[in-house]
Amino acid sequence: MPTKIISPITRLNGFWRIDVNIENGQVVDAYSSGIFFRGIEKILHGRDPRDAVYLTQRICGICSTAHGLASSLALEDAFKIKPPRNGIIIRNLLFGADLLQNHIRHFYFLTVPDFVRGPDRPPFVPRYEVDYRLSRTESDKIYENYMESIHISRAVHDMVTIFGGKIPHNHGILAGGATVPPTADNVRMFMSLLQKVRSFVQNKMMADLEKIATAYEDYYKIGIGTGNLMAFGMFPHPDKKDDFYFKPGIIIGKKREKLDAMAITEHIKYSWYRASPPLHPEEGETQPDTGKEDAYSWVKAPRYKGHPVEGGPLARLILSGDYKGGHSAMDRIAARVMEANIVSEMMEEWCRQLEIGKPVFTPYDMPANAEGIGMVEAMRGGLGHWMRMRAGRITHYQIITPSAWNCSPRDDEGRRGPVEEALIGTPIEDFDQPIEVGRVARSFDPCLACAVHMIDMKGREKYVEIL
Repeated sequence: MPTKIISPITRLNGFWRIDVNIENGQVVDAYSSGIFFRGIEKILHGRDPRDAVYLTQRICGICSTAHGLASSLALEDAFKIKPPRNGIIIRNLLFGADLLQNHIRHFYFLTVPDFVRGPDRPPFVPRYEVDYRLSRTESDKIYENYMESIHISRAVHDMVTIFGGKIPHNHGILAGGATVPPTADNVRMFMSLLQKVRSFVQNKMMADLEKIATAYEDYYKIGIGTGNLMAFGMFPHPDKKDDFYFKPGIIIGKKREKLDAMAITEHIKYSWYRASPPLHPEEGETQPDTGKEDAYSWVKAPRYKGHPVEGGPLARLILSGDYKGGHSAMDRIAARVMEANIVSEMMEEWCRQLEIGKPVFTPYDMPANAEGIGMVEAMRGGLGHWMRMRAGRITHYQIITPSAWNCSPRDDEGRRGPVEEALIGTPIEDFDQPIEVGRVARSFDPCLACAVHMIDMKGREKYVEIL
């Protein structure tokens, strides 16, 4: 059976390999491989727990705010503290801005070149030369917006710096709330930039999505995946305890359930880690084993009650009742653009809710021994941080990222991960130019930087021979 190996897959965050078996012009099997090792959990051992907020942001420059938020929530759970109202709103604004830059970048830089032929110059060539359906006039207009999106993405990053100091790896989020209080000036600056970004999303990004979705309507039937969806809850309500603007929940086999964090396990039969039964992340370990038989990925295989589940904008919008479509590649792309529009509107209201002169941080005393969980929605889906400390130092830290859920290998029962399952049945027009594989895979907005990476104790790159 012919096998096509694509490695590394371009136009995504991190390093990723996909092997697809192709028969009679369609994918009949697929393997998703994270090809770098992530060692951040081991780096955190022995550190002051408060360092985790900043160190875990170094996992990824695209979604660093999400890691800072998840780590802060884990510490707040451990220390039994709650941020003040202003602190919650500012964190929502910081993460909202970071989410917008991700969605804008993903759509224009990573997705558009899969569907729209770009200019005949680098970095748009070399490229696959199959199945481009838009006219040259339509394509040129989208690439005008592509170039403008660079400036819009810069504006969104400027928004993060107003309350976060810098980007990536902002200093505005920490356990207890936020660091920068609202003033008339910084709120005005934030709102001014937001209006510019919102106009672009509404008037150009949404229109470009419609053009692509209309031309590639068949992609509403391609890349459907497992149909199992998950969301941890995104943007907490500042006035309602345990309430979120995007609701948490699980859909397994078309049945909706209440989220149960204890139902999460990590399988590692096909991952390069020392063999163990599926473990909850509170007990999980990160012990590399590069010679492990049958393993093919550094990404673990998270499962919910044993099921592979998909996260991301599509899951969030379906669970919150904001999207009524299906589970295809085009549905994922459409949901991401729609979410950017919805979030930008919410952010305008959050700015108006800030109270100048009110606190943004809750002081606290750190206990010697504690443990906590921080579960948030990152750009690509559910992100969880599990932390345990003894004598004032971290003794256990486990992270499950959205791309670990979406890009996972097979689990102990041999069930494919969501991306692997979504690729099954994908039609391939040209074996040597499998553009369709990239379209389906990138619809998940994969971030393998979050899933895998490694440094040694002196900060130098470490190369691991895979036998």
